[in-house]
Amino acid sequence: MKNYTTEIKWGIIFFVVSLLWMYFEKAMGWHDQLIAKHAIYTNFFGILAIAIYFFAIAEKRKRFFHGKMNWKQGFASGIILTIVIAVLSPIGQYITSYFITPDYFGNAINYSVETERMSRENAEDYFNLNSYIIQAVAGTLMMGVVSAAVVALLLKRK
Repeated sequence: MKNYTTEIKWGIIFFVVSLLWMYFEKAMGWHDQLIAKHAIYTNFFGILAIAIYFFAIAEKRKRFFHGKMNWKQGFASGIILTIVIAVLSPIGQYITSYFITPDYFGNAINYSVETERMSRENAEDYFNLNSYIIQAVAGTLMMGVVSAAVVALLLKRK
């Protein structure tokens, strides 16, 4: 476990930053009156996510690998970070849905139906806690692997 303290630390940082981002989205109105902009603006979180991967793998290289790290070592570190984030993501979805923005799902359903993007049934199937937990875990695993691979490539040192 001691070998993974960097990844656990940065996984917790990612978790906290993601909750702060959800609060920011709510404060900006992207979960209610400006919900039409949500699908676009929420993607800016990706910049923060990649930055966290960068700082985490850079710290792993500096502190654990003493400044020298090959791609495989960096990628492995990124995969462990991804697993930590994926394990924490259902908790984050729960906190977001019940405490930060409890009206989001209802607002998203109504917006999707009013703009004829989805039927009410499809919107209700998509915009709910269980669906978002699945999406969060799957999205974390997919984007985490890609982020880990790219960042490890950028940070490798012989």
